[in-house]
Amino acid sequence: MSASTDLLVDAFGRVREAVEEAVDGLGTEELATRPDARANSLAWLVWHLTRVQDDHVAGVAGTEQIWSADEWYEAFGLPFPEEDTGYGHSRKDVARVRGLTAELLTGYHAAVHESTVRYLRTVAVKDLGQVVDRNWSPPVTLGVRLVSVLADGLQHAGQAAYVRGLLGR
Repeated sequence: MSASTDLLVDAFGRVREAVEEAVDGLGTEELATRPDARANSLAWLVWHLTRVQDDHVAGVAGTEQIWSADEWYEAFGLPFPEEDTGYGHSRKDVARVRGLTAELLTGYHAAVHESTVRYLRTVAVKDLGQVVDRNWSPPVTLGVRLVSVLADGLQHAGQAAYVRGLLGR
């Protein structure tokens, strides 16, 4: 591994820590609580950030998503298609994310994190400039995709921490 990939491993580890801190000790009702009818619940935020990481990293790694491969889709039992990541969900969709435990959320995130780290250990600095998605202008490189996933994860983990803080008021 290089300093660049070491940095990415560390950064994804920070998302992992934030996820664990956000859900630790909360019950299913607290995890499903929304600050208001337009807001996302803590459970939805953690599920979504983990689904996006799983989907995008599996995409660049050329592997099956942990969601499907390790039967997390069945374990979660959500009323969405298996390929759903939460992108574009409506308020009604967010409200349907209920009954999830902290252990289920952190278990899935831990599995995705480990898969991400395994993949990052195979990435060389020269790989980060490789184009992985030509559907954008400019085309997206591996480095940009990984940073995008990381930024999304950190943003949603921060939102989850904020919602947790509101629960204590």
